[in-house]
Amino acid sequence: MYAIVDIETTGGHAAQNRITEISIYVHDGTQVSKHFTSLVHPEMNIPPYIQAFTGISNEMVENAPKFSDISERIFELLEGNIFVAHNVNFDHSFIKHQLSESGFDLNVKKLCTVRLSRKIIPGHRSYSLGNICSALGIHLENRHRADGDAMATVKLFEHLLKNDAEKQMEDSLKRGSKEQVLPPNVSKADFEKLPKSPGVYYFVNSKGLAVYVGKAKNIRSRVGSHFSGELKSKQKQNFMRDVHGFGHTSTGTELLAILLESHEIRRLWPDENRAQKRVQTVYGLFDYLDQNNKIRFGIDKVRKEQRALVTFSTHAAALQYLNSLIAEYDLCPKLCNSQTNKDTCIKVANDTCEGNCLNNENVAAYNAKAQLFVDQLQAERKAYYIVGKGRNYKEQSVIIYEPESYVGYTFLSTKEQIDFDMVKEMATPLKLNSLMETVLAQVVSGEKSKGYKVYTQMKIA
Repeated sequence: MYAIVDIETTGGHAAQNRITEISIYVHDGTQVSKHFTSLVHPEMNIPPYIQAFTGISNEMVENAPKFSDISERIFELLEGNIFVAHNVNFDHSFIKHQLSESGFDLNVKKLCTVRLSRKIIPGHRSYSLGNICSALGIHLENRHRADGDAMATVKLFEHLLKNDAEKQMEDSLKRGSKEQVLPPNVSKADFEKLPKSPGVYYFVNSKGLAVYVGKAKNIRSRVGSHFSGELKSKQKQNFMRDVHGFGHTSTGTELLAILLESHEIRRLWPDENRAQKRVQTVYGLFDYLDQNNKIRFGIDKVRKEQRALVTFSTHAAALQYLNSLIAEYDLCPKLCNSQTNKDTCIKVANDTCEGNCLNNENVAAYNAKAQLFVDQLQAERKAYYIVGKGRNYKEQSVIIYEPESYVGYTFLSTKEQIDFDMVKEMATPLKLNSLMETVLAQVVSGEKSKGYKVYTQMKIA
């Protein structure tokens, strides 16, 4: 038995919106045996644009039953039957969510008439309910009302039943089939082409533009997880509506996947990526000469085209580093902007310095100490080569990292000796950002270097 369903709602995702109308036709594979339809009081305001789209106003649902009042009847009609709808995951997510609120746990198999139409009657320009019904000569009354759309879906479903020579419905209902969970506009074959290896994946819309970029240890498994479980969130509903295809780039290692994902999000600026699109504040340690020709240090936000001596993800980390160099190189806290009050320098107060902030110390002597730190920092600049697994057993990946200035990657044969002088010329450069700096610093420091070999040499000019 099949339960063919259509609903109208106050918005596009189940977590924050409600059903305003529902229609269910129970079908035995030959004909309709039961029918239920009702307006539903959503217990929230229906937005004006939704009222214009569906024709259902706040006044129309004012005296309608709440979903909880009819939830038992709805559950009885659906439980034990195959849930059928046009773009099934949308309708199912709303009904399952609101049934759960009423104490009912809906666990049913699903069939999507969009996906089935693409398989059973391929070649049509559009598979929206209105367009596919028009192409098949199915009369559609009361468009964008639950009962009208549900009846049209019944007629479309009957057409699909008659023409399912290759038993696509049977295949879709098999245990473990992804047909029930993938977006309606994505083919199972496209999903199965995704590798089970580390890399970056892309969700693209009907125009081929990326709407989401992600990273994974196992690309296929991670992509599948986006469409399994509860689909009530706004992002998952957007994926179901907007995703028309997948893309991917294999990386061999999770580290390279993290770097490439960060680069691609900033390059493509996908609608559904939010966290890494926020402006990231990076703090830097800068040196400069004051009006008395003294070398001074200070912490500030790194702005475009500025070059810091060292960069940090937080002001606190920068300050801790600054205080350590004050101690190591016997520098003045006030001239380093570590002590910002108007009182005498704490080192003068403790009688532990010669009072350079009071102009008691020779400028050249003080500058020599400050310059020693700058020179030492420059001397310690290195290029790091992080070698890991490749995209297959015959190759290895090489990430080139020059702190604060460059990151790139390439792949080499495992039989090929790594020529570090040539690697950078072969590498694909990525735009370095603070997230990459943090991740790479953890690897080169040994904090998270398991699975990688790290080589160093003096930084390439």
